Amino acid sequence: MLKDQNVAGFAVAIVKGDEVIYSNGFGYRDVANKKPVTPNTLFAIGSSSKAFTASLLGLLQKDGKLTFEDKAVGLLPQLRFYTEEMNSQITLRDLMAHRTGLSRYDFSWLLFNTANRDSIITRVKYMKPTAAVRQKWYYNNFMYLAQGMIVERLSGKTWEQNIKEKFFIPLDMNRSNTDIKAFQNDSDASLPYTTVKGNEIKKVDYYNINGMGPAGSINSSVNDMANWLKVWISGGRYQKKEILPSSYIAEAASSQMVMDGGLPSAQKDVYFENYGLGWMLSSYRGHYMVEHGGNINGFSANVAFFPTDKIGIVVLTNQNQSQVPDVVRNSIADRLFNLKTIDWNGDAKKATAEALAANLSKKSIKKTPILNTTPSHPLKDYTGTFDNPAYGVIKVSLEKNALYTVLGDEKVLLKHMYYDVFDPRSIDKNGVADTTESNLLFNFASGQDGRIQSIGILLDGSEKPVAFDIKPELKVLSLKELEKYVGEYSMGQATVKVFLKGNTLVVFVPGQPEYETTVGDDHTFILKALKGFSVKFDVGADQKVSSMSFIQPNGVFKAVKKN
Repeated sequence: MLKDQNVAGFAVAIVKGDEVIYSNGFGYRDVANKKPVTPNTLFAIGSSSKAFTASLLGLLQKDGKLTFEDKAVGLLPQLRFYTEEMNSQITLRDLMAHRTGLSRYDFSWLLFNTANRDSIITRVKYMKPTAAVRQKWYYNNFMYLAQGMIVERLSGKTWEQNIKEKFFIPLDMNRSNTDIKAFQNDSDASLPYTTVKGNEIKKVDYYNINGMGPAGSINSSVNDMANWLKVWISGGRYQKKEILPSSYIAEAASSQMVMDGGLPSAQKDVYFENYGLGWMLSSYRGHYMVEHGGNINGFSANVAFFPTDKIGIVVLTNQNQSQVPDVVRNSIADRLFNLKTIDWNGDAKKATAEALAANLSKKSIKKTPILNTTPSHPLKDYTGTFDNPAYGVIKVSLEKNALYTVLGDEKVLLKHMYYDVFDPRSIDKNGVADTTESNLLFNFASGQDGRIQSIGILLDGSEKPVAFDIKPELKVLSLKELEKYVGEYSMGQATVKVFLKGNTLVVFVPGQPEYETTVGDDHTFILKALKGFSVKFDVGADQKVSSMSFIQPNGVFKAVKKN
């Protein structure tokens, strides 16, 4: 497996009833220093954390503090959805079973992460649904963040404290934690790796998921996770003590939403795909399987149990987006159930080779460059702060005649491609930019006034670019400076009035509301209430205003100042 899958290392534990019948480590947790993986080596388990978060709600349900049919926004006031209809429809169970109609929006937290959970959850209000509530299954990590925040609100303790007190301590999961620093500083922690060029194992950076913790920030070992599996195999008990209600165990391992058609394919006895509460459900060669994978930078995981067989299998690896956990799990299950073995390893190796060949074929078809084009503006005009409320903020800066920004925790160079399109390139520790083209082209767009107005980026499989609009820098002018703009202006038969409310310049057009403004550049003021609308005053050398122009999407309209 290590050789065929080009993986640095992995660990396995197998549970039968209340006994660990096998646990072992393979390969290295630190390739450079040849430090071996052991059954106690810590790995990030990613989304295999979701069953823990959902289980905390199962405990709150047992205590009568909530029901799964409660409205989500009622349990968490900070949570609001795209429409009032969604607010009134979506229940806690919908969050737990990924049936809100919201697609992943993963770039929102991967590229714009923060430790502030209140800040992250407010983005949900601006996330447009892909389907109606309960119409189609869409995996969404924000819904598990919301569940963790509900736990925090009703318990008065952090999600991290709840995980430790309700599960880690009573289950003797003494190696496990939810903190990136504790993980990194552990004496038996794995380093994260990925595979490049098909077979080259390369170390990558740890990813601090902190703010989105309830969706996937647990770090654990296979020995610790074996104790977690004992709870699920036994119907909620560990060493004869109840950890979770048996009623919750049954509900979580039962179908709550159809994920996919789940028809048999190459393997005729592997089929159906449903979602429970923090678990995925399927039929594996005549055996009911409950499992959940996990992927976070440099790590992959799979935690599985077969309720009727009283068998549990956990596989953790330090390889990014790896097939190893599924392949190892299936290979073990075949032997435990005395089935005719399938060459899962060979199949995975073949699939990887085919994917690599297809990828190389794509790369051989180079993008047709648009030659002899230049940016439409001086580079300094592309700098500023750009915002999308469903994602976050992009700050573009100019350094040594080049544009830069920060994505996640990584500083990137914006390499000019053609016209106003730039390609974000990673920069290594030596300051050298990656030569590989990315899939996140930044397309800068200008407004009616010719100024850079937004950046369009294709994110999360969107058909249209996601727009990050420029946020004008808040400038403050003195009352004396503002007074020169005040007065009446003639626009056809109408008289436009410009006056002050405190330190705010207000524009009034007959028949319309009063428009408060913010200060822009070069005698320009942006209308707060109308996106894409501004007014620019014509100021002479004597600093006297002669006219103003309304700059709006349907044209530019001039009004002359009255004497």
